[in-house]
Amino acid sequence: MIRTGIGAPRALAPVLVVAVLVAVLIGVTACAGAQPTPTPAVPPPPASTAPTATPAPAGTRAIKPAEQTDDAALTRCTTGELSVSLGDGGAAAGSVYRPLIFTNTGSHTCELRGFPGVSYIAGEDGHQVGPAAAMSGERGGQVPIPPGGTVRAQLQLVNVQNFDPADCHPVPVGGLRVYPPGDTASLFVQMDGTGCSTAPPGNQLSIGTITP
Repeated sequence: MIRTGIGAPRALAPVLVVAVLVAVLIGVTACAGAQPTPTPAVPPPPASTAPTATPAPAGTRAIKPAEQTDDAALTRCTTGELSVSLGDGGAAAGSVYRPLIFTNTGSHTCELRGFPGVSYIAGEDGHQVGPAAAMSGERGGQVPIPPGGTVRAQLQLVNVQNFDPADCHPVPVGGLRVYPPGDTASLFVQMDGTGCSTAPPGNQLSIGTITP
């Protein structure tokens, strides 16, 4: 009787072992069937929109639009080294356009740049008639002129008859007084016409920069 009471717990050991094995198998199966939690996708960095530089071909040199090739050894053409004349032109929209031509009468190459000064003159005393020419466009760079060579600046002459006489006070003119860029001495171009003796509601003369 005593031996039987002691042996009863021993008889339960195989049952416990089997229960443990079943529990382990169930756990393994559950792990095998579980799906891993997905990792959020990280978006790639935005592609750069900056332009890709293209290397210049071998043996070439990049030229900047504003690159200047001034010759520091050249001196400015003075009034005494120049003559001036009006070239042929054409008419458009109530104006006449004619090139103002400068010729280098000196013995060495010199340069001009920028806008000439231009105005109407009248009378034997050569007095100025109305406002001087307005500058038109951007100022250009250095323009070399060899001996006998020429450069030009585009001159616009408005038909002053288009202005109200009360605003213009038109008078006859006998020519143009021309100052080369950077000079205080003038040249004279003979030209008969009509100019405003007062400031009209617009430019009666406009001058462009010196060009080759």
